[in-house]
Amino acid sequence: MLEQLMSLIQDNSQDAIVNNPAIPNQNNNAAMQTVFQSVVGGLQNEAQGGNLSGLMGLLSGQAGQGGSLMNNPIVAGIAQNAIGSLMEKFGLSNSAAGNIIAQVLPGVLSSMISKTSNPNDNSMDFGGIMGSLLGGQGQAPQQQQGGFDFNQIGYALADGKLDMNDVMRIGGSLLGGNSGNAGGAGGLGGLLGGLFGK
Repeated sequence: MLEQLMSLIQDNSQDAIVNNPAIPNQNNNAAMQTVFQSVVGGLQNEAQGGNLSGLMGLLSGQAGQGGSLMNNPIVAGIAQNAIGSLMEKFGLSNSAAGNIIAQVLPGVLSSMISKTSNPNDNSMDFGGIMGSLLGGQGQAPQQQQGGFDFNQIGYALADGKLDMNDVMRIGGSLLGGNSGNAGGAGGLGGLLGGLFGK
């Protein structure tokens, strides 16, 4: 997942970073790495903080308020962090750094969402991304969390078979919260069976 994400950042940085006189050519890779670290760090913070429903909503293409990706609170947080890092590392003004992020981030995340929510594109998927993000917390990798299949949930969310309330119940049960629907012997498996059996 990380290699593909860096590749998306490189693909979307030609005008904003490589052809930008505010960033000397010798700093191009470092600037792209800064954006990369902000994206990964922001997504990891959300995953490890328990915001699985927010992440799954973002990755399945549910835009923020007003239908704009940049209005999504997760994306806004990533953007703010990336702007601050670019200002600090490269001495850019707030507007210059903001301009770079406004050009790079929407394209990167749109491509990531498009790849992730397309079951026919196996270069990125929900299980791989969530496994990478949760892996830093000592969680079981990818889909091994109690039989939890992020791909199944993500694709159902992307094509409208599930809504965010379903995902919030799943996230609560995955993280040990008692959602009411997931309690008892059925646990998460019972909840998933109920969701997909309805």
